[in-house]
Amino acid sequence: MSSIPSRSRTALSRRLAAVGRCHLAGLLGLWVCVVGCGVVGALLLLPVGLGHRLLPPAAGALRRCADRARRRAAQWSGVRIGSPDPLPGSGTAGARAVLADAGFWRDLTWAWLEPVVGGLLVAVPPSLFVYGLFGALVQPFVWRRLDDGNWYAFVPVHSTALMVAALVLGLAFMAAGALLARPVLRLHARWGRQLLAPPRSTELHRRIERLTQTRADAVDGRAAELQRIERDLHDGAQARLVALGMRLDSATRLLQDDPAAARAALLEVRELSARALQDLRDLVRGIQPPVLTDRGLGDAVRSLALDSFLDVSVEARLAGRLPAAVESAAYFAVNELLANAAKHSGAGRVEIVLVHDGPPAGSPSGSPSPAPSASPSPAPSASPSRAPSDGCPRLRVTVTDDGRGGADPARGTGLLGIRRRLATFDGSLVLHSPQGGPTTVALEIPCASSLPKTSSC
Repeated sequence: MSSIPSRSRTALSRRLAAVGRCHLAGLLGLWVCVVGCGVVGALLLLPVGLGHRLLPPAAGALRRCADRARRRAAQWSGVRIGSPDPLPGSGTAGARAVLADAGFWRDLTWAWLEPVVGGLLVAVPPSLFVYGLFGALVQPFVWRRLDDGNWYAFVPVHSTALMVAALVLGLAFMAAGALLARPVLRLHARWGRQLLAPPRSTELHRRIERLTQTRADAVDGRAAELQRIERDLHDGAQARLVALGMRLDSATRLLQDDPAAARAALLEVRELSARALQDLRDLVRGIQPPVLTDRGLGDAVRSLALDSFLDVSVEARLAGRLPAAVESAAYFAVNELLANAAKHSGAGRVEIVLVHDGPPAGSPSGSPSPAPSASPSPAPSASPSRAPSDGCPRLRVTVTDDGRGGADPARGTGLLGIRRRLATFDGSLVLHSPQGGPTTVALEIPCASSLPKTSSC
């Protein structure tokens, strides 16, 4: 029962913080207008030559304001806004390049419209809250001091009953401001995305570069995987099968002359065949684990948890089977993360959460999804329970350990390999590992659930 008031206080503090953020966004909009005026002044000075020196730094200041607005949209509302290409350098050539940059003109348009459209939008919740605060805390003490009373909103306050009505109305205004703050922040972020997002041509160019790189990585990974399989076959199962055949030939020659030696040779053949079979099973497990094919990602990760000497807990909220390639990528990523936790982190406990936040493919868009249960809180930058802003269903995997922290992708190839593997699916990896721990790795892979549920999760 004590957790209910705690949750209520947390929700109230978040709503009040959203009201403060709306007020801060309005003030920052005024500063953006000042910077925008400076950019316009530099543009007006271009004919006399002074603008060529002033425009690049002014455009850089405006770009920094726009970048901070993009970060605020992601932190406050979960709305991701892409960044345009970097602005060119200084000098006359830099000024000409700034004028030819489409992102610069979008930033300037945003700087002029933000104080008007965005400022008026984010001013609504603080105005309601402050006006309600006046009605609730000030109005009950000032109405008697006025000879003919006064008005609060549409209530003429000249009696105790009307004062109570004004008090209730003030509380209602405060509640309305607190309730509207978070939706208004999301609406403000989405409006800003319309102006601050890079042009369509820039996004397409980046998309082509990303696809080219991920295709090259996929081809290289495929070649490396084939080489690994060939090496494992040659050094493991193939060598044992060759030795098995030679030993069988030797046992055949000894069968008539020395039955005891032939029996010993056959026993050795049986041992060699068992080892060759185990090598083949290990090889198949490295390519595609049978439990992953038969039972799905949830049970496959649980099998990894059982094999690990760490205390691993798995929470899987998957409504159905995912595409085989996505399941394989997620499985081997979790396997690598568990191995890293066991080798380098000094952790004793690992928590794994798998969530698919979209309905199965082919199901009605309005069909209810399973109600998620509580999950451990990951890094603020990658929450597994947050709905995707682009509407695409995603598989979200969060691996948290209680180790010493300080993980750095630059010091090893494991995390970089996972990132390259996920990039093939337009997936992402976010690492949060401060010194002293804990370490949280959040994986996201866009995908749709397509097969009926077969695992026990």
